[in-house]
Amino acid sequence: MRALVTGGTGRIGSAVADRLRVAGWSVLAAGRADGDVARPDQARALVKRGVSELGGLDLLVNAAAEGFAPKSALELSDADWELAFGATAKGSFFVTQAAAPHLREARGTVVMIEDVAAYQAWPAFAAHCAAKAAQAMLTRVFARALAPEVRVCGIAPGAVAVSPEQEERRAAETLLGRIGRPEDVAEAVVFLTGASFVTGASLVVDGGRLLQSGAA
Repeated sequence: MRALVTGGTGRIGSAVADRLRVAGWSVLAAGRADGDVARPDQARALVKRGVSELGGLDLLVNAAAEGFAPKSALELSDADWELAFGATAKGSFFVTQAAAPHLREARGTVVMIEDVAAYQAWPAFAAHCAAKAAQAMLTRVFARALAPEVRVCGIAPGAVAVSPEQEERRAAETLLGRIGRPEDVAEAVVFLTGASFVTGASLVVDGGRLLQSGAA
């Protein structure tokens, strides 16, 4: 079992990579130093490297993301939008596009690491919300485009990687009264790799945040 994890050096991506290894997967955990996945040529090169090093590809996890910083929707610049959409939306698209032939051959799986921000309106994170919403739509678009050989699923985490000073406030936004951990997302990825009748759907891992009112 062979997996490529983009954003694999971040808090969530590294937890996913570690959990997959425990489950017996061979993993290439790629970070910024391994290329800019928002650029088609570098996305293709990363997939080519992954296939070469791993001997093929059974799973792609798109966890790369940038541009998560609070800023008024009325003050966002073109650069802010480019940053938010780069790795998150463009990267997910171009890496999946490049990986598609290999995943089809292996009858593999794609998992998009989305965000509850794709489903909530946060005025202080407009570009991030829009980029994650685009990525969530790609989950559904690729599920149709690559069926029946490849399953494409999403995971929408809530507060699972927050700074210590934000933990109390973020915990209060959930139904469970606590924040999650990157490992919770990693467990969801492992679940989806074995959920052979699930495609085109997103699993929300947020402790019930989406059912709570409020905005970021």
